Amino acid sequence: MIKGLALPSKHRKVTYHLSHSSLGQPSTLYAAKIGDFERAKRNGVRMELSIAQPDDWHLHLRDGDLLQAVISHSAKQFGRAIVMPNLKPPITTTAAAVAYRNSILKALQDKTDFTPLMTLYLTDTTTPHEIKLANVLFMHPDSGNTMLRDVNELQGESGIVYAVKLYPAGATTNSQDGVTDLFGKCVPVLEEMVNQNMPLLVHGEVTDPEIDIFDRERVFIETVLKPLIQKFPKLKVVMEHVTTMDAVRFVESCEEGCVAATVTPQHLLLNRNSLFQGGLQPHAYCLPVLKRETHRQAIVSAVTSGNRRFFLGTDSAPHERRRKESVCGCAGIFNAPVALSLYAKVFEEAGALDKLEAFTSFNGPDFYGLPRNTRKVTLKKTTWKVPESYPYASGSIVPMSAGESLEWLPYLDP
Repeated sequence: MIKGLALPSKHRKVTYHLSHSSLGQPSTLYAAKIGDFERAKRNGVRMELSIAQPDDWHLHLRDGDLLQAVISHSAKQFGRAIVMPNLKPPITTTAAAVAYRNSILKALQDKTDFTPLMTLYLTDTTTPHEIKLANVLFMHPDSGNTMLRDVNELQGESGIVYAVKLYPAGATTNSQDGVTDLFGKCVPVLEEMVNQNMPLLVHGEVTDPEIDIFDRERVFIETVLKPLIQKFPKLKVVMEHVTTMDAVRFVESCEEGCVAATVTPQHLLLNRNSLFQGGLQPHAYCLPVLKRETHRQAIVSAVTSGNRRFFLGTDSAPHERRRKESVCGCAGIFNAPVALSLYAKVFEEAGALDKLEAFTSFNGPDFYGLPRNTRKVTLKKTTWKVPESYPYASGSIVPMSAGESLEWLPYLDP
């Protein structure tokens, strides 16, 4: 339902509350009122957009000082996050996932209800037993976000590990321990994942040095992903951070509920020219690398269409500034502080704000079989400036859109 409030002053405010059906589709009332929203914007009315609290279905939190520095940026906006396991050493066991989860909760200091959803790092030596352990052993339902000493404390109904991540060896940051032979060494593990209904999260790029870096996603789809789906049609797969129209078409061609995709702010807003405008731009460098403008447009069209196969995954990947601005800079864009503002910008420019809530807040939990968040986030149409950097104990981190002015500012409702 939409509610509008016009105040008798120059600071009139209109608040739009999105109401969706159980299938995550916009109500007919909202669709009818989009024109009112646009007219209000043109007339200088102060606007607010209230949506169900989003989750981040692809997040890098790192560890140590960097974890301490970045966790609050995600926790103050998102209810839950799928936490990536590519640490040094990687999170390859349930025991390691429990320990990492404890570190995250310790960094939060009980100041938030943010829930980390842990993942395992798939290797050539991962066993079916580890998958079964990850999916069968659970946290006691009365323990909330309390820390655990070891896997022997796990029991009850609230899960710890929610997915397994496939990194082709050498594909991205800390992926050297990744899979080298998916169909030769990982078949028993994949079969157990089907049995446990455990999703496989895929970094969809081949690492063959003979393949052009801009073609790695397309080749991965043809040589790995299509054969994978054919061999394991009941395996739930998330193609992470899609970057091409090839990926969009592939995901759209698959059975809904079995294959989905996360989409980042950078791949919705930037193309490969952004890497070179005004000189080499290390803070626009991520993997998968930015692609042509035609690919960016295809991704925008897909996510703003209301297709339930696509959902929010920031791939926020912080690095200390000197590690980005170096002779061999790290791949990754730190977008956690600006992600919701940028997603709102994309949907507003596409005239699809009625589709924003499903993308940010409904499609992800629906795919994972989790309840939607009941808290609300309010996006206020107000100009704010992104800091140039965020200092922390070991240096500073440069965010996406550093120094720029954005127009949507999110607030987590009490």
